[in-house]
Amino acid sequence: MQDAEKTYKYLNDFAKYVIQQSRSNLSKSGKSNTKSLYNSLDKQIEVGANSFRLAFLMEDYAMFVDQGVRGKTSSTKAPSSPYRFGTGTGKKGGLTQGIDKWVQQKRIQFRNRESGKFMSFKSTASLITRSIYNKGIKPSLFFTKPFEKAFERLPDELVEAYGLDVEQFLQYTINKK
Repeated sequence: MQDAEKTYKYLNDFAKYVIQQSRSNLSKSGKSNTKSLYNSLDKQIEVGANSFRLAFLMEDYAMFVDQGVRGKTSSTKAPSSPYRFGTGTGKKGGLTQGIDKWVQQKRIQFRNRESGKFMSFKSTASLITRSIYNKGIKPSLFFTKPFEKAFERLPDELVEAYGLDVEQFLQYTINKK
């Protein structure tokens, strides 16, 4: 069915735009340290005779980066986030492991206030982890903004293409009976 091909094209163009803009946002905001989130962005599109499915694929932690996370003691960084540290539902030690790796990759070491000596990577990571756990993570909206922008442009085109699919399907059904 040719209109199914049009629907697929609309959905594919929509998904490609969202992924490209999301990757751009990650790079601009400095949130692509290891590029694992950047490289994990992908799409799955299925178009049938009278239905379609579009799925965006990404790392598990992508929605935390996008929506932010409220802290255990303060929610000022991400007041409207559906995620919160300290609920007991997340992976134990996941934040600590991630920050440990990040501190070593970036070669970040704080100085001790009294002696002026550099702290170990482990001590630096511990301080950063505690701060993030208590204060939260600010939302980046790296995915949400491009998705909403593209979605505003999509409905007329997609409804038109989907409507043509339905018309042809109904015409085909009527002619066969």
